Amino acid sequence: MICMHTNENTIEESDVIRERIRVGIVEDMSEIRAELVALVEQDLGLENVGVAQTGEEALLLLPSARPDVVLMDIGLPGISGVECVRILKPQLPRTNFMMLTIFEDHAQVFASLQAGATGYLVKGSAWERLRAAIRELHGGGSPMSSSIAREVVRSLLRSGGMGSMEEAALSVREEEILRALAQGRRYKEIATDLHLSTHTVRTHIHRIYQKLHVQNKTEALEAFRRTEVGK
Repeated sequence: MICMHTNENTIEESDVIRERIRVGIVEDMSEIRAELVALVEQDLGLENVGVAQTGEEALLLLPSARPDVVLMDIGLPGISGVECVRILKPQLPRTNFMMLTIFEDHAQVFASLQAGATGYLVKGSAWERLRAAIRELHGGGSPMSSSIAREVVRSLLRSGGMGSMEEAALSVREEEILRALAQGRRYKEIATDLHLSTHTVRTHIHRIYQKLHVQNKTEALEAFRRTEVGK
């Protein structure tokens, strides 16, 4: 009787393990990483199959770990979370990527969706919400923080599709800088006018290039003019 009882327990435990959602974690902040690991490992329905601190580590670890769901920090050092998803998604077509971020950067939301992510939560979300989101994502849903979901809908309505979302997501400051460039203003002049340092202006412009997927000022201004005409 004891042996039979042990065998039954073994079968039941293996069934639970087999049904667990396999979760990978990519997070560079040690405190948040530890909380995510605890969240997964304390849930009998979830299984931690790998933890990475950087995108580079994730690219080496996750293809062989083959998680069902990946919790991906969007603001990683080196390879960003968005780029990491873009590289991993073709290798892991059945894996669902949940982007985690501190700030609600709508341009990053759209870039993540285009890269292959299907969920997006702000790190301030309650841990129980994250547990539910993992299950929702694994079940075919697309969990997002409500404020982010509203912005996605607004942008779809503005743009009529995904193609120009990132262009529509320029911040007010970035639009000011682009307009100044269109007027022929130099970086130093823009910095003086907007009470910024030249370095800050250059950083904004680099960010603009990333959002618009362009390589230089001419391409950026052309892309911006197209969005202005469409407004």
